[in-house]
Amino acid sequence: MSVSRSSLLVVDDEQNIRRSLSMILGGEGFEVLDAATGEDALVRLAKGGVDAVFLDVMLPGIDGLEVLRRIRESNSEIPVVMISGHATIERAVEATRLGAFDFVEKPFSRDRILVLARNATEQARLRREVAAGSGTEELIGASPAMERLREQIDQVAPTDARVLLRGESGTGKELVARRLHRLSRRANRPFVKVNCAAIPEELIEAELFGAVKGAYTGADADREGRFAAADGGTLLLDEIGDMSMKAQVKVLRVLQEGEFEPVGSTKSLQVDVRVIAATHQDLEQNVRDGSFREDLFFRLNVIPIEIPALREREGDVKTLVEHFVLEESRRHDLSMPLLTPAATQLLQAHTWPGNIRELRNVIERIVILHAGGEVGPQQLPTEIRGEVVRGSSAPTVSSYTDLPLREAKEKLERDLIGGALDRHEGNVTRAARDLGLERTHLHKRMKALGIER
Repeated sequence: MSVSRSSLLVVDDEQNIRRSLSMILGGEGFEVLDAATGEDALVRLAKGGVDAVFLDVMLPGIDGLEVLRRIRESNSEIPVVMISGHATIERAVEATRLGAFDFVEKPFSRDRILVLARNATEQARLRREVAAGSGTEELIGASPAMERLREQIDQVAPTDARVLLRGESGTGKELVARRLHRLSRRANRPFVKVNCAAIPEELIEAELFGAVKGAYTGADADREGRFAAADGGTLLLDEIGDMSMKAQVKVLRVLQEGEFEPVGSTKSLQVDVRVIAATHQDLEQNVRDGSFREDLFFRLNVIPIEIPALREREGDVKTLVEHFVLEESRRHDLSMPLLTPAATQLLQAHTWPGNIRELRNVIERIVILHAGGEVGPQQLPTEIRGEVVRGSSAPTVSSYTDLPLREAKEKLERDLIGGALDRHEGNVTRAARDLGLERTHLHKRMKALGIER
């Protein structure tokens, strides 16, 4: 995501903090404004043009929580990241209830600040798009994995090279394909999708290449195929691994020669189509098994792009949750529910085997069942609540209310890691996969938290 047009307001009475944040954020291309008091901050915000705010809790005059309250009373949905040197969990909860985007403690790290800034400005952009009724085809998230994916797409899209999208079910392969089309020279031409797994084998050829009247039982008129419909544009062959061998032969010919015959016809038709294929299968294994043509695989696999699983996208779950709450509330014309910090932590800890599709379904359910209400751990689906600690109830805010914020976060992290290790009987590799972490990183966190297994 480009940050060159994103403007951030830093509000802190300590000049060194304002200078430090300005250097960190400005060095990454953000425009940084600052204010030393809550009163000055409100005046600056009233002028508009600010995408997100870093707001100190302890300020002279009106404090940060009061500033946050006034921002929300003015009907502003601008993301606000609260800053504190000595916060308690109660204060963090209060800030969240008032609509804070997140909470960061002093001393803060450069990486943490940049992640928060990217996620906050991304959320601001998403809110604007949802309000305008757009954004449904955007790739959401500011994690390193998504930044790399966008860079790869932006590099490949302007060319006519064929692309093979690979990734687990529910990761958003169609969204990637649509972005490739939208950024290509074919953007004003058709984008056509065909799901090879959803069409019966005996009909896939007619679906792809069309058919003439009388070609088969029920063919009462000439039928245009998907290749012809996509002429000049882009054709997405989704779940290409499920295509029949007979259809594979005809697809290979189109890729080689740019022409095909409709079913029942001897007349060749020429087309100019960019083909993007997508699959969750191991096509190399399919080639070895004899269920997928090797020559077709090589033709399709010009530019392979791997779509990251949601568990590999650090920090993106929170952004996606915010986006889907907004979008589903708007779609169903319902008041938005408020997720408590504990509920958000559980959503972030879930491994999401169904990826974005699973997350969206869960959020839609929450929006419908708890419109306008507060959503804590007990309102979440059992499969999410049950992941934290086997055999015990999920952690709630009350489990940590007597602890300073840093200690509360460490306790929650210890509980999450301990629960994953319990579920996998001490197997660190499986626990790391469950938590969406690298094995080496989990070892480091276990050592830092004093967890021995």
